[in-house]
Amino acid sequence: MKLVTLMHNRQAQIGAVVDDSVVIATGHIRHAENMLAFLASERAGMAAMQNLIASGQHRLNLADVQLLAPVPRPGKFLGIGLNYADHISETGRDKPDYPTFFTKQSTCVIGNGAAIHCPSVSEKVDYEGELGFVIGTRCRHVPTDKAHEVIAGFTICNDVTVRDWQQHTPTWTLGKSFDTHGPMGPWLVTADEIADPHNLSLKTWVDDELRQNANTGEMLFNCYEMIAYLTQAMTLEPGDVISTGTPAGVGVKMKPRGYLKPGQTVRIEIEGIGELLNPVIAEPEHFCVIGAR
Repeated sequence: MKLVTLMHNRQAQIGAVVDDSVVIATGHIRHAENMLAFLASERAGMAAMQNLIASGQHRLNLADVQLLAPVPRPGKFLGIGLNYADHISETGRDKPDYPTFFTKQSTCVIGNGAAIHCPSVSEKVDYEGELGFVIGTRCRHVPTDKAHEVIAGFTICNDVTVRDWQQHTPTWTLGKSFDTHGPMGPWLVTADEIADPHNLSLKTWVDDELRQNANTGEMLFNCYEMIAYLTQAMTLEPGDVISTGTPAGVGVKMKPRGYLKPGQTVRIEIEGIGELLNPVIAEPEHFCVIGAR
């Protein structure tokens, strides 16, 4: 299934995409008030969604709704740095002995088609095309060979990074967490539809220029190893998002630098999931006004 959060009639709802339509689940099955509640219902929710799809009811044209990020406000949004050998090579850093995780604040999340803002405080805005996975089961101390059981599904993430602000602190948090710098989507493909998350083509374009071209099999630490490592320290909960790192081809390592500029478009395509597309604009003035909406 392709699970979505969407805006329709000025209300955020959840559902599933089927061909050119979207099945509306909110109001029609239990635990469908938002994606976090739905994922927390685990197998019962998934079964109810499948039955709703099979009924053929409560459908809208996909073109008539606005897709939001599949998980608009994840409880945790974690990224991993330096997880592709070619990216490590282009940065000149050493291969990490352990997975290097950082936090992106959940207010950075936007959906497919929403604009990435180039903030007024920096001209060093970079893209990072990444496979993301979403936790579907509350879990702790998960062994690697069981980790696949706690993944609800997979999505596309763009770990947009303000490079100079990234270096302000060793945790990278501020440079990773600017508003609009967490594009995610267009949907969450349930884990049963991805036979092997570690053998997927990943490509990133800026306008018509192919910047990144890799395979998720090149990750140093795979999805299951990440879960096993993280759950030694913390409980992962339904709706938590982990972005799995970016391959070589980021703008900061291009000559000249390939930072994002207003008027450009970033497009990320991952095999078996789809395409995440976001235009780039200058930060609107109303974002700088206290209390603005």
